[in-house]
Amino acid sequence: MVTGAGRGIGKAIAENLAAKGVKLICVSKNPASCGGVADAITAAGGNAVARAVDVSSSSEVEAAAAELIKEFGPIDILVNNAGITRDGLLARMSDEDWDAVIQTNLSSAFYWTKAIGWPMCRSRWGRIVNISSVSGIMGNAGQANYSAAKAGLIGFTKTVAKEFARRNVTANVVAPGFIQTDMTADLSEEVQKGVTNFIPMRRFGQSDDIAHAPSFLCSEEASYITGQVFTVDGGMAM
Repeated sequence: MVTGAGRGIGKAIAENLAAKGVKLICVSKNPASCGGVADAITAAGGNAVARAVDVSSSSEVEAAAAELIKEFGPIDILVNNAGITRDGLLARMSDEDWDAVIQTNLSSAFYWTKAIGWPMCRSRWGRIVNISSVSGIMGNAGQANYSAAKAGLIGFTKTVAKEFARRNVTANVVAPGFIQTDMTADLSEEVQKGVTNFIPMRRFGQSDDIAHAPSFLCSEEASYITGQVFTVDGGMAM
């Protein structure tokens, strides 16, 4: 299962996993977006279904997870990718903007991992990959909420890795840098140029650049890797 699978990095991750024969559950809040991705995967010869879930809601996630497990059995792979931004300087950031980002970007991973992770443990096989950000490693002016949520994902993942390791369930983090998505498309040309100057490779990444990392971490080849943070950022955070 991939959350935030309706566009951008989540879509690329879902497509990459599907190309390797993984049966996908594409989750997003917008039924049209996750449905479109699932339909495209199916049309290309893959196997995918879509579910519209507000991942910021504990009750919605709990109900959706129970329904999915009843329908499909234990879910072996969980990629917590759903995320939003509500940028602004700390002095002017509203409580609502803080809460919305923390709920969607961090609390959702807790909700899904709690609901799906324990069945993984009972099955004694599972892969959890949480999509963080270099903002969670370095911080970023104007993103106190986003950086806090993404940093929180790292600590959360390391704890899950320690709790689940004996059950053959791994948990790792992929931390993208600046990637060309709908989210970064809103940045002005001046801002994009300024950011590029801080990236040693002097370019934004593509969604496919990120998708390969979760795909590897979800494979049997990564069975002895857990609790790790993989930055995919063109060298930005080194």
